Parts: sequence; structure tokens; C-alpha cells
Amino acid sequence: MTSTAKTNFNIDTVANAASTPETELPWAELGLKDNEFTRIKEILDRRPTAAELAMYSVMWSEHCSYKSSKVHLRQFGDKVTEEMKEHLLVGIGENAGVVDIGDGWAVTFKVESHNHPSFVEPYQGAATGIGGIVRDIISMGARPVAVMDPLRFGAIDHPDTARLVHGIVSGIGGYGNSLGLPNIGGEVVFDSVYQGNPLVNALAVGVLRHEDIRLANASGVGNRVVLFGARTGGDGIGGASVLASESFDSTKPSKRPAVQVGDPFAEKVLIECCLELFKASIVDGIQDLGAAGISCATSELASNGEGGMHVELTSVLLRDPTLTPGEILMSESQERMMAVVTPENVAAFEAVMAKWDVEYSWLGEVTDTGRLIIDWDGETIVDVDPRTVAHDGPVYNRPFHRPEWLDGVQADSFLASEKAELPTDLGAAVVELISSPNMASKSWVTDQYDRYVQGNTAQAMPDDAGVIRVDEETGLGVALATDANGRYCYLNPYDGARLALAEAYRNVATSGARPLAVTDCLNFGSPEDPEVMWQFAESVTGLADACQELGVPVTGGNVSLYNQTGGVAIHPTPVVGVLGVFDDVARRTPSGWREDGQAIYLLGVTRAELDGSEWANLRGHLGGKPPVVDLAQEKALAEILINASRDGMVDAAHDLSEGGLAAALVEASLRFGVGARVGLDELAARDGVSVFEALFSESQARALVSVPRSEEVRFNDMCSARGFEHLRIGVVDAASEALEVQGAFTLTLAELSEAHEGTLPKYFG
Repeated sequence: MTSTAKTNFNIDTVANAASTPETELPWAELGLKDNEFTRIKEILDRRPTAAELAMYSVMWSEHCSYKSSKVHLRQFGDKVTEEMKEHLLVGIGENAGVVDIGDGWAVTFKVESHNHPSFVEPYQGAATGIGGIVRDIISMGARPVAVMDPLRFGAIDHPDTARLVHGIVSGIGGYGNSLGLPNIGGEVVFDSVYQGNPLVNALAVGVLRHEDIRLANASGVGNRVVLFGARTGGDGIGGASVLASESFDSTKPSKRPAVQVGDPFAEKVLIECCLELFKASIVDGIQDLGAAGISCATSELASNGEGGMHVELTSVLLRDPTLTPGEILMSESQERMMAVVTPENVAAFEAVMAKWDVEYSWLGEVTDTGRLIIDWDGETIVDVDPRTVAHDGPVYNRPFHRPEWLDGVQADSFLASEKAELPTDLGAAVVELISSPNMASKSWVTDQYDRYVQGNTAQAMPDDAGVIRVDEETGLGVALATDANGRYCYLNPYDGARLALAEAYRNVATSGARPLAVTDCLNFGSPEDPEVMWQFAESVTGLADACQELGVPVTGGNVSLYNQTGGVAIHPTPVVGVLGVFDDVARRTPSGWREDGQAIYLLGVTRAELDGSEWANLRGHLGGKPPVVDLAQEKALAEILINASRDGMVDAAHDLSEGGLAAALVEASLRFGVGARVGLDELAARDGVSVFEALFSESQARALVSVPRSEEVRFNDMCSARGFEHLRIGVVDAASEALEVQGAFTLTLAELSEAHEGTLPKYFG
């Protein structure tokens, strides 16, 4: 197919660059530092061409190169044991991790950020975040089957929050629904610290057979390189890569480039087209085009391969014929893929493109030169070692230190503060909690998403984990949960990251699935701030240590830095996604009870832990230390929940986390509209806490379960045999249509539902 690219008689060629070393180049405007530009000249032994400068600038950006984070991220690989690798088919370094779930099936999953673009243009920023993560899944050879969306916004009553919420939620729903992908879970958190920097993290999961795994490399001299999908336009030039590599600053308009524009219907066709290519084994290597566009695809494919690559850039099909070569290389236009095809498969490739009416352009071929050479009208404008672009960029061991203010913050415990006046009306306190922005029902958001399209969703929000069936014949499936608590990480980033993993791990276990692997999206402020860098280093270390202790490897993820405005950083927010496996999703456990007369048990120990809690947050307090992390107890609890679910000993399970027992009791009652009678005096006496603390403490390694009467003896025996604390605290009471905590309050399900459901519609319509 012919190109619509223009002819340009003033192209900066490699020969011209070698003969004009004095030419001034806009390296600083493209986000490069002085030392980085100097290093590029040393690598090339000359000044770069304009096109080479464009490539290095986007590929060496923080977003693409991980130059400030990779020295810490190595822990995820260094701390993986042989046992943790048992189910790992593809690990860190590829477009997404892949894990074996049995019977020849594999699952690939990953979470990434689209924070900065979503603040600038909420709808398209969020929509293309979904599109980009889905293409990562396609590029592994998998069929995408579900998405999730961990979101964080500023204060719910701030004038700008509605703009962001409406745009971002609409963008996620509009793109995901159009692709026909169920949205099975996520988070929605409101906190003023995210006012100028909302977090839009997107997770996608795909399924494939072991033999279908595809990797991003260009091997085989003479193999053809092809770009297919949407045409390349001016949208998103320098978008995710540059925009996500600087703090927002009104004095730097150059750091707010155009946000990418997505077309979900084009991506839907691209999915089917790619799957047909995979099924027929027509492509040898494949790479999606996201951040850094053609710069990324060509350099990474060549760098991961055995030789080099030669490309003719004028062959790229353009939407905008005025684009310069550098702009074409930097463009982040969506719905594009690059593949490597053997000469004998060229005709078969073109036939698939014709069937799906997908445009394509043959750009060049794989070579044995070890160089990435890009021509424009036959003249060489790029001649680089692809590893220097894609993998051997700058690495910064940035200075970091523990903030001096942290001692004072940690000493300011909530229960010892002036804001800790305990409520006299516990019923009113529960209503206040469950109607607060973070604890209120998120159905206003999730009802805008299709959660059951494709017919394989076994569980979705508001349950603790999303569950997808993989194999219709056996019922084999997976569960996914994402979690993070920025307040915990602010108080102690090492423990906060461990708590994020613990909660996601626990949520997967409450569904009945066995936790298997982890993906993460690490959202932090500027790495140039030593205190922020300390938070990052501590969080990564905490997460790596916790993954090792729980036996679940990190398979891949994303780092999002510079999430701050005017020098004010967000709370450190390491979002952790955990994937678990079911032998049969029919045995999944929902988060609410349904059967009258079942016993309600609380598993785990309650301590007076309200620092960083939702209750303290409602009182405007943030200080002290987060709840104790005991991963051995988390592991023991998970084993109980998984075995009890598999053996039919529990009919409902709900983890205890934000909002504590109060939130869990309300949510478990409202899940199916079935009430309960509970007594907390024995629990309070056993654990040495007040009834208020029993309700609102956020102690970890706890869960609420309902047990059929016929299974109580067996359930108690299992918990006792494992030495795990458990206590019968109540009974399911369907007739009452209320939640009663004896001696404290009785609240009807109708008033609880009104309080729980009314908050988001009140603010967002």
C-alpha cells in the first residue's frame, strides 16, 4: 500500500549531522537533561539527527526508560525464588506477564497508568489508557477478557472533581464497553491530595494457550517489518512519554502535549485481526504501539532480536501529511501494531488484513547489522544501536532520605489526639461511615460499565474480587483484585506497600481463588525530591519482600512518577493487583450472605488500630502508624478461606480492610439484601478492645464469613487445627430486614441502602 507521506527536501540526515556538529537542537524542550544530550553525542560519536533526537527523547523519558526507578525495581527479580517461578511463563521485561493456570491454559495481565493525560483531557486520557493496556495483552498472543480500573480523585466536593469523574468514568466505560470487555472491579478513592493529579490506572487480563505466547522481538534476517492498524497522526506526539515525565507546572506549556485520541471500534477489529494472525502462526514477533510510538516499537523489536532493522519511514500511512519524520517517530496515535513476518507469510498476512479491512504498510526488514537504520526517501535519518535507545538509557541512583517530618506524624496517633472523641451513637457513626465518599457504594460508577458481556463473568463489583471463567468445559477461571491505601503508605511506605499486597491477596482468597501472581502500578511524586524517592524505595522494598514471603511473583507493571503539582506530591500509592486461580469458578464465594440462620464468624484478631483509618480520615486526622502487617497470618487466613470455599463450608466471605468490621457487616448485608444479628461483647472482651474499636478498627488478616449450620463443626475444627483465631459473632436474619448489633444499634437495610447508595449521585447526578 502506498504512503501519503510528504516529500521533504530539508531532512536532517545522518551525513548532514556528521558534517554540521554546530547545529543547535531543541534537546531541553524535548525533556532531555544536559548530561543526557551529552551522552547521546558520545554514543553516536556525533550530534544526533532531528529524528534520532526525537527517538532518544521519548525512549529516555522517565515514563519509558524507568531511569529513576530501575535500580530499585530489580528487587522484584532478585527476590524471586525457584518456587515462585513454578507458574511463571513470561516475567518482567515483556509487554505483560504470563502465568500458567493449568490444563494448557495461561493468563496474561498487567496494570498501567494514564494519570497525566487523564487530567488534561479526562475522556480521551482514560479511554486510551484502556486501549493501551488492552494492546499489551493482545501483543502477548492473548484474547483480552476483562479490564479493571483503580481510580483516585481529589475531594468529592471540589469544583474540578466532577469534571474529572464524569470524563474519566465515561472514557473508561465508553472504550471498554465498545470493545465488549467486562469491567470486573477496581477502586474509587477521593482525597484532596489527588486534586491536581488524579490517578487513572488500568488493568487488563487475557487468556491464551501455552503455545500461543508471542514475544516482542525481531529475529530472522530478511523477515519483513509491517505496521498495521490506524494511520499515524499528530495526536499524542510526546504524549504519555513526555507528559508523564514532568510535574504539572503552569509555566511549562510544552509539558502538556496533545492527548491521544482513541477509536475502540478500530481496536476491536485489531483484536480479531491479531488473533487470526496468531492462530495461523503468520507473525514471528509483535509489538503494540503505545508510549513513544514507532520509536518504541522499532527500537524494542530490534533490541530484543538477534540483529538489526532497516525501515523506510516514508512508507508509514499518515492521517496528517505535514508531519515531520521526528513527529512520525514520536506520535502516540492509537490502535496500531508492528509485526515481523517471514517472506513466505507475506501473502497470508495481506489476506488477513484484507479480510478485516485493516490498513498496513511494509516498512522494512530485519538485518544482521546490529543497527536500527531508518530512511526517509532513501536517505538515512536514523543510524543507532537499538539497545542504546530501548534498553541502555540513563540510570539514576537518585539520592533519597527519610523525611524529618515523619517522626512527628507517626507520633500523632489518632486515639491519643484531640480529634478522637468517640461517638455516643454507634448507629449514627456507622451511617456516617458508609455514606462517606470512600466507603459509599460505587454503583454510580460501575453501572456505567458492562460487567457481564461475553458471558464469562462469574463475579464482579461489589464483590471483593472479579472472577472470570476461562474454560467453559471445566470451569477453570481466575480472580483479580487491586488495592492500595495512600494514607497507610504516607505513614509508613514500607508497611503500606505490604498492606496493599496483603489486601489484594486477601480479596482474591475471600473469593475462593488461590493467589498466584502480582502486577503493580507505582504512583509517586517527583523522583528529584529525595523524600519522595525514599518513599518509592521503601515501597518497592516492602512490596518485593512481601511478595517473597507470600510466594507470589511480580510479573510486570508500571511506574508513574511526577504525580505532583506545584511541589506538592500525592500520597505514595503503590496499586497492587493480585491474580488467583480457580479449578472451577462455580465454587466462587460472594461477599454477602443469603441464607437465613447461617452462623456469622469473624476470623482473625482485632486490635485498637485506627491510625490512617477511614474513621480517622472522617475526623480530619492523618497520623500514627498503619495497622500491623503479619503476612504469615494473611497466608494462614487465605488457606482457610480457599479450603472452606472449595469444600462448601462457607457461603459468603468478605475481607476486613477500610472501614473495618462496620463496613464489612453493612456491605455483606446489602449485597443480597439480607439482614443479620450480631453481638460484639465477647469479641471486645477477648481482644481487649471497645465495641467502637471492634467496629471501626482496620486490623488486618481478618475476614467475615457465613457458615451453614451443617458445616459449623467442620469449619471450627479446621480453624482450630490451624491455630487461627475465630469467633461466632452472630447469625444471618433474613426476616429482620435490618442489621442489629446487640446493645449498640439496629439499622434497617432500607436506611443503610439509602445512605450507602446516595453519596455519588448527590455529587455527580
